[in-house]
Amino acid sequence: MKKILILLASAFLYTAASAQTTWTADKNHSNVKFTVTHLLINDVDGTFKSVDATIVAAKPDFSDAKVSFTVQTATVSTDNDYRDKHLSSEDFFNVAKYPTLTFTSTGISKTSDKHYALTGNLTLAGVTKPVTFDLWYRGTIVNQMTKGDDAGFQLTGTIKRSDFNFGTKFGSATLSDEVTIKANGEFAKAK
Repeated sequence: MKKILILLASAFLYTAASAQTTWTADKNHSNVKFTVTHLLINDVDGTFKSVDATIVAAKPDFSDAKVSFTVQTATVSTDNDYRDKHLSSEDFFNVAKYPTLTFTSTGISKTSDKHYALTGNLTLAGVTKPVTFDLWYRGTIVNQMTKGDDAGFQLTGTIKRSDFNFGTKFGSATLSDEVTIKANGEFAKAK
């Protein structure tokens, strides 16, 4: 009888420990930004005003996290209406045909304290390619306004436009092939 109780207690603890929790991005405190170099001499920054993101994890250090995000491409903003209209056109995001940019993680591995290599599939303008980002877990706190748990993350990395056939009319002397991505997010734990 004692062995059965120990086995049941172990099974219960294992189930409780492996229960996955969903964390949802707070849209007011989350963003996806990008930087591209123009004419080899000047960086131009942009952001997306509408991003949905979730993280699912069972471990409190997020070392088993599954990350996904969806960006509404029509919300691209570089603080320049003419440039934003051009970025929305068929030359770049082609927002009428490809209204979203998505990322879904396929793996995660720890690289240092609170930093992970996050691999996944990025879909941009209808092309899906594997990418790797650095994911920095900045910590978890109790949000004083909501009284719930909030976790902070920063995702950084570089992709190549050429990998996604993106902006092919513009060579690297006009726009750098490398595009730096930086995303910041506050994620609320599901209740």
